[in-house]
Parts: sequence; structure tokens; C-alpha cells
Amino acid sequence: MDLNLTDKVALVTGGASGIGEAIVRGFAREGAKVMIVGRGKERAAIIINSIGKPSYVQYVEAELTRDEDCQKAVSETLRTFGKIDIVVNNAGVNDKKGIGEASPSEFMESIYKNLFHYYAIAHYALEALKATKGTIINIGSKVADRGQGGTSGYAASKGGIHALTREWAADLCKFGIRVNEVVPAETWTPLYETWIRTFPNPEEKLASITKNIPLGKRMTTSEEIANMVLFLASDKSSHTTGQIIFVDGGYTHLDRALTV
Repeated sequence: MDLNLTDKVALVTGGASGIGEAIVRGFAREGAKVMIVGRGKERAAIIINSIGKPSYVQYVEAELTRDEDCQKAVSETLRTFGKIDIVVNNAGVNDKKGIGEASPSEFMESIYKNLFHYYAIAHYALEALKATKGTIINIGSKVADRGQGGTSGYAASKGGIHALTREWAADLCKFGIRVNEVVPAETWTPLYETWIRTFPNPEEKLASITKNIPLGKRMTTSEEIANMVLFLASDKSSHTTGQIIFVDGGYTHLDRALTV
């Protein structure tokens, strides 16, 4: 299916690894131009070289907890490509700032790492998105709905992303800007693999997780998350806004009896 993304311009935060990398590669396959935003210059260079379209995929280094870097990321995208059609807010880290261990200031640091830049990037890109009647796609987490324990800052941030998705959809529909959210649960990424390998028996730990995923008893792939992002970025979803879409094999919401 042609998603009509040729020569669209997408700004993707955290695009140098994991889900973000899959999103970048997906856009590139569809002929879109992509600005990778965040840290990871060396990894970004590898991605750009492997895609083989250096004029279509670029990188801007940014510390996304800093307002001025978020503004720079948007201005550099506009300078390079001349417009912005799509913003994908993806960067974040489950930094384990729990209520019993983390101080209030550490909690706020987690909010800055995981929520602040979603607002800042969208804010600075807004005029460009108005010009293109563009779209914002936020990447969330099941933690906002299920809780996890030991990660108050991350959970609060992801809950905030749910709220901002709906708020922005309401606020921006008058400009023709669509806003949606894609929510992963158990998704196989290099970071997830590294975490699994910290256990004495990684295969056993992985099996204990996948047995609880109703559809296929397997992890979601980064490419499956990316595919939903591409659909929401395209005009194939032209009347879809304010939606929070879980791509998780039914893990978050289906009856636990299905996992037995």
C-alpha cells in the first residue's frame, strides 16, 4: 500500500535506537525525509549510512531536557528540509524513580526526561504543523494504564502523554492537525534484550513474559510499532485523531484467562 508519505518531513525524537530507529527506517522506506533528534550521534550515522539516503535522513544532536535544544531541533529540521509534516515524540527512559526511593527533585528530573520534551517539541513545531496541516504521534507506554511499581516518574510522564494526546487533539483540530498515541507494551528492542540478559536464566525470564501475551505468545516487534506510526502519519488515517492505540498483542487489556 502506498501511504503517500513521499517527501513528507518527519521529526523523530530518540530515533537512533529501538522503536525510534524502526520508525525512522519505516519513513525512509516510504520515501519520507527524516530528522533524527536526540543523543547517539555514532549510532545515527550508522543508520543514515545503512539507509543510503543522506539527503533524506539527517541527525541533530539534542539534550531533550533542555528547552533551547528542543527549539534547535525544530529549527534545524526546518532549515534542512523546509517544512515539518510529522512529529513523532518517542524519546524516553524508564528510570525507576519510585515513590519510596526517589526524592521529589528526582521525580521531577524524570518528568523532564520523559514528558517535558514532548510538549517542547510540539510547541516549537506548531507553526510549521499548521502550515502543512500535519500530525503529531506520541509514543506512550502500558505503564500509564497498568502501573508497574518502582517507577513513579516514568508512569506519571506516560499518563501525562495520554492526557496531552487528547488535549492537543481537541486544541489543534481547528488547524487540521491530527494527534494520536501509539502504546507499546512488551516490545523487543536492544535495550529490552540487554535487560533480559541481566537475569541468571534469560530464556526462562523471557518465556515467563511472553506466555502472558495473548496474541501469539510473543513480543511485539519494533517494526510493528513503526507500522502503526506510519499509518497514523499517512492520509490513510485522515479522520483519526485523539486516539490511544495499543500495539501489544492484547497484553494490556485482554482477559488474563487468555494467558493461561
